[in-house]
Amino acid sequence: MLETYILPSAPLEGASENIRPSITVLESDDGYARVALEPLVPGFAHTIGNPLRRFLLSSIKGSAITWVKIENVVHEYTAVTGVKEEVMDLLLNIKRIRIHADSERTGKMRLDVQGEGRVCAGDIATSSDFEIVNPELHLATLDGTESNLSIEFNVESGLGYRPAAQSEGSAGMQVGVLPVDAVFNPVKKVNYTREPTRVGQRTDYERLVLELWTDGTIAPLDALGEAAEALVDDFFLFKNLSGGGVSTFSRPSLSLSPETYQTPIERLDLSHRTLNCLKRAHITRVGEVLEMSDDELLKIRNFGEKSLTELRSKLAEQGVASSSGEEDSELGPVGAGILDEFDSDGEDRGLDGITIVQSAQPGSDILGALESVAITDDAGTEEDFEDDLDYDFDDDEEEAS
Repeated sequence: MLETYILPSAPLEGASENIRPSITVLESDDGYARVALEPLVPGFAHTIGNPLRRFLLSSIKGSAITWVKIENVVHEYTAVTGVKEEVMDLLLNIKRIRIHADSERTGKMRLDVQGEGRVCAGDIATSSDFEIVNPELHLATLDGTESNLSIEFNVESGLGYRPAAQSEGSAGMQVGVLPVDAVFNPVKKVNYTREPTRVGQRTDYERLVLELWTDGTIAPLDALGEAAEALVDDFFLFKNLSGGGVSTFSRPSLSLSPETYQTPIERLDLSHRTLNCLKRAHITRVGEVLEMSDDELLKIRNFGEKSLTELRSKLAEQGVASSSGEEDSELGPVGAGILDEFDSDGEDRGLDGITIVQSAQPGSDILGALESVAITDDAGTEEDFEDDLDYDFDDDEEEAS
């Protein structure tokens, strides 16, 4: 007797199968990477490759020199005594300096050389925030033993390419400041190709091969990751359109009067450390502080939890609400921060027996609650306790950094 077998039905001819593309790093070093993405349904190699290429060539952050100040030089159409190159040639060489920055703050670099010989980018004195990745770059040649060259460089962060004529404040620069064309983008070249590939019996699938070259200030794979993340953020805006609403990444609006928004932060009576941290980050108004979340403030260099607690406390004293809207406990963010400091640092500071009693009612000033303090350590005196309370924790943070 013949047995009957039921064969599984085959997919229709030309129907797309449920496949998941995979990415492979074919080659990678400090300045070059080559990756492949496969398999892709027909047409998707161009769909993915083209926007990635556009983002890589236009939207990767970098740092560059925006203006220079050469000693005894008032304009670029002149020559420097003792220097073989003219000022215009010197500016073209300076434009090719590539800088890796650990932060997005504006900073300065300095070049001071004397005596006969070649001057390279490695002769420039930089701060800890900047690193010149092409120190062998030739800048100028001094042709005499008495020759000297002194240049001040201004370094900024940005995107893409900014001509010297469009630099911020270029119209109001003082005499002797020479603007420079700024090439911020660390990606020098991007190329992608579409290749046919095979999946099962189908031969019309595609393989995307992407190549990119960078100037060494950023790893090629890191640049590719930044471009992909930026694309995902933009495409995410379309995800919530099905609900009929408009999806944006806007911040909540602040109900502040223009006078309050424009209040200088100096009026908050902050400590020198906290005030300098905000000024270095170009934050000069109360409104700018309120527009930033706690996480954004903590990203500022040398701005820690203690500085954040002090800032929020000063804002509360001025009657200005915080934009974070978070309350860590019944004591509020300021009181919670103080208790955390006593819990974490009490043993090291000799504050073992100190207990803070909350005598203030809810909604009252937390600083008034600190007036009720019970000392259970009999060995300590009132003067010793006051010295401990006056201990500047920010100094420890500064020494550690």
